[in-house]
Amino acid sequence: MDGQPIDEALVERLVRSAAAGDAAAFGAIYDAYAPRVRRFLRRQTGDPDLAEELLQRTFVKMIEALPRYRQRGLPFGAWVFRVARNTVIDYRRTSHPAVSLDLAAGLAESRPGDAGDPVSAAERHDDRARLRMALDTLPPDQQEVLVWRFFADLAPAETAAIMGRSNGAIRVLQHRALTSLRRHFGRPDAAREPAPAPIGGEVP
Repeated sequence: MDGQPIDEALVERLVRSAAAGDAAAFGAIYDAYAPRVRRFLRRQTGDPDLAEELLQRTFVKMIEALPRYRQRGLPFGAWVFRVARNTVIDYRRTSHPAVSLDLAAGLAESRPGDAGDPVSAAERHDDRARLRMALDTLPPDQQEVLVWRFFADLAPAETAAIMGRSNGAIRVLQHRALTSLRRHFGRPDAAREPAPAPIGGEVP
């Protein structure tokens, strides 16, 4: 199911069964989400072995938390990645030095076919170092939205739930981030791209 749309109705049934102790249901949840979570953790840590360890910690935490899980407007996929992010934060609090975020490899690997995507263009030209420096110039919220949207492969609604923003604000942040990257890589058309209109006139 990695990279494929996940049936939310099916997920809800699996979550209820897993929370009641159904091991097969939890296994199905693991199969659905583990590949994307593993990729996210690898880019957060830069260490496949550590990522695998944190993946297991993430799903252990999920097992413990599932009986208390309530949707409350937060898509289950967003909740899964919130648990994964908290697992990384907990690891960093008890480890030193802090592991670095390798945005370049993760972004370039996740959506290599996006038309006009400066991340993919940098990958094609073997310019990851320049891309990494460009990403470092972005404000933290723009970096974060690219992390969730492009290499965790979360939907806008899931990203909005994790970041505590509206869908419109997420679209605006993503647009600004990609526009800045295109300018960095010499895309003159970036300045002429219309920005998405925020929902309800919201300004992030």
